Amino acid sequence: MGLPGAGKGTQAEKIKEKHNIPHISTGDMFRLAIKENTDLGKKAKGYLDEGALVPDEITNGIVEERLSMPDCEKGFLLDGFPRTLPQARSLENILDKLSKKIDYVIHIDVPEERLLQRLTGRRTCPTCGATYHILYNPPKKEGICDLDGSELVQREDDTEETVKNRLEININQTQPLLDFYKEQDVLIPINGDQHIDDVFVEIEQKLK
Repeated sequence: MGLPGAGKGTQAEKIKEKHNIPHISTGDMFRLAIKENTDLGKKAKGYLDEGALVPDEITNGIVEERLSMPDCEKGFLLDGFPRTLPQARSLENILDKLSKKIDYVIHIDVPEERLLQRLTGRRTCPTCGATYHILYNPPKKEGICDLDGSELVQREDDTEETVKNRLEININQTQPLLDFYKEQDVLIPINGDQHIDDVFVEIEQKLK
């Protein structure tokens, strides 16, 4: 868990490699559905473009389908789900059906002003999908993809107004969720305002 831009996806990939479990990102699933222009993708895009959360019935259906797949039998890592208390309760129901449970909830905590800086600086290549950041990972030539020379774009949901809206929505909905998992004694707080590798070291130490 963590607000948009906290580094959930980056750390999830590191955990996936270290522990050999699937990394399940609802964001990736949404983006794929949007790219393929499916009915679900069209519905999700309308909400994401406004910086709003995708409704639970759409999200829960995607997650249940995914967790039923054979590669999740020995464990999995959820990234970006659940985001609300109703989603957390739905997840419990899904996992009960599958005879599974949540062992740990890793919360990557980063100050809001740092997140704003991180998110509004992201740039993407529309051709190959490569991602850059104007401060932390700039292309060799400003505004141009290193790999194929395409002009880089800022995603619609990375503009400052949309980012502020997303952060406000997420903060309001995340706190009850953090309290919920803290009560269940599975919440692991992590300082996300440090180097990527140091964040991972802290995660591994706390998991051990």
